[in-house]
Amino acid sequence: MAAHRHHPQAGLRPPRHAADPRARRWWTVQALLTLSGPLLLTAVALFVLSLLLFPGALPWLGPLLLVVLVLPALGYLLAMPRLRYRVHAWELGGSAVYAASGWYRHRRRIAPLSRVQTVDTTRGPLQRAFGLATVTVTTASTAGAVKISGLSDADARLLAERVADAARLIPGDAS
Repeated sequence: MAAHRHHPQAGLRPPRHAADPRARRWWTVQALLTLSGPLLLTAVALFVLSLLLFPGALPWLGPLLLVVLVLPALGYLLAMPRLRYRVHAWELGGSAVYAASGWYRHRRRIAPLSRVQTVDTTRGPLQRAFGLATVTVTTASTAGAVKISGLSDADARLLAERVADAARLIPGDAS
């Protein structure tokens, strides 16, 4: 019977390297394009249509639009990038790469360098506009890849090279 190993993540110190400060602007634009922008446009369209076609509905529709669409959109737009920036961090140790991510649900992932299979760097159109990149470290694990986003292009290149070099120097797991 295999021994059960417990890894208490609550006792881990946060990784040392924060996301690039430009990541906050990148996440803000993402929020505008994916959630906040569409919600605000929907609220404006419904308000204008009501104003033109059903002005009698404004006393109840205005507050409803405010509570259901406008406040959540603005809350997400203002809170998500700040909270995400506080959490997103990474560190490369002698035997593992460690990443913290999320904004609502925090995730911490530690991937042993001995299990690294591939290291990829991606830059979407928005990331390129802000000079940012994401490094994805794929391991021989069913838990999935470790993604480190919000890195400057230079940090992403350096991290990818360092992870690949370190993984080559460490013998693979026999398990």
